[in-house]
Amino acid sequence: MTARVSERLAASLASQRANPPRRSKFGNKPTVVDDIRFASGREARRYRTLKLLQQAGEISDLALQPRFPLVVNGRLVCTYVGDFSYLTKSGQRVVEDAKGHRTREYINKANLFEALHGFAIVEV
Repeated sequence: MTARVSERLAASLASQRANPPRRSKFGNKPTVVDDIRFASGREARRYRTLKLLQQAGEISDLALQPRFPLVVNGRLVCTYVGDFSYLTKSGQRVVEDAKGHRTREYINKANLFEALHGFAIVEV
């Protein structure tokens, strides 16, 4: 190994020790299922369950990260991004959010979502 390569290697290792991987704000651990990266293990587990329910015919039209523009008086206030959306056998649309911690921002968006769309977000 040349001196230059060993210097770079030593610098890289020192940098890794000085800058350890950052922990997420709420302690969630990103998890990969079916080559899809989920923000938490809770969300990944829920995806597995919903996938099985869809395969069994209990739900249909499963969508990940559905976006809902929240518009009041013709003005876009914000956009709510759910974790999952699907249709039940009776044709009812369900929007789910895998929540470990309810932030003030989430609570406000959930209330606005319900007021505009006429149904509540299901927290799992």
